[in-house]
Amino acid sequence: MIKIGIIGMNPGNAHIYSWSSIINGCFDESEITIAGYPKVAEYLAANNDTLGINGARVTHVWTQDKAISESVARSSQIGNIVGSLEEMAIAIDAVILARDDAENHLSMSKPFIDAGIPIFIDKPLATTEKDMAWFTGQHDKGKVFMSCSSMRYSNECRTAKADMKSLGEIQLVTAVGKKDWLKYGVHLLEAIFTLLDDPHPVSVQHIGEKNKDIVHVIFENGIYATLHLFMDISSTFQLSIFGENGWRLVDIKNSYAMFRDTIIEFVRSVEDGNSRLPFYKTQNIIQTLIGANTSRKGGGTIIQLKNWL
Repeated sequence: MIKIGIIGMNPGNAHIYSWSSIINGCFDESEITIAGYPKVAEYLAANNDTLGINGARVTHVWTQDKAISESVARSSQIGNIVGSLEEMAIAIDAVILARDDAENHLSMSKPFIDAGIPIFIDKPLATTEKDMAWFTGQHDKGKVFMSCSSMRYSNECRTAKADMKSLGEIQLVTAVGKKDWLKYGVHLLEAIFTLLDDPHPVSVQHIGEKNKDIVHVIFENGIYATLHLFMDISSTFQLSIFGENGWRLVDIKNSYAMFRDTIIEFVRSVEDGNSRLPFYKTQNIIQTLIGANTSRKGGGTIIQLKNWL
């Protein structure tokens, strides 16, 4: 049995509740609802018959607030609440950093990476070149960690990917999502890169404005992509793929399934002793994310991107 520690939580991110429940196979609907996440309780209840990951269990939890830790522990029947990350590191086999505030990812993952403990880091891995350089260095040293948006494992993207050949040569992908670029643009990037078999991005340019992020990406195979993240539109994640022979709309809605499959891939990575997601794929996505932000700050300059292969 793989003993997993889980770390949370930052405002608006309830992954510590849902992911602990998915792994441990149990949840307290009223506990999660009282905590302010009724939608999470609803999708866990709807998928109650598939909860639980064989060979793994969340055994330890840490958050910045003991009351939150106690709530999560009650909901998912986690046996141990720890007072520090260092205390957790000596007690578990693997860890999930279930926070999407990338500015804290380096400091919170460091005790585990230094100790050689496999870790999953919620998206985005990093939002600065300095932090990304540190993670790249750790990967080059052979440290085992995995980071991605769960969009990579969404049923909707996988179904569409199986149908890609029927569209002919792909020319354009457009993507629409809600909220800000740095936290939510990575979802759309992960979906696009996955659908296209992770081609190398050549350049990225931000051509939008505040609260209306529009990003243009060119890939080395000639495919163009445009991403639109608007703060004040209805919540959605949609992609349209246009080829020479046809087009396809991908409407991504099943959060539970993608979360579960992401966790399964991480558990398999722990069992294998190596991430099943090649790091260059994460590098390509994060450098595109950071490059678009650099372009925005530079008034829409075109940013050339590195080829990691």
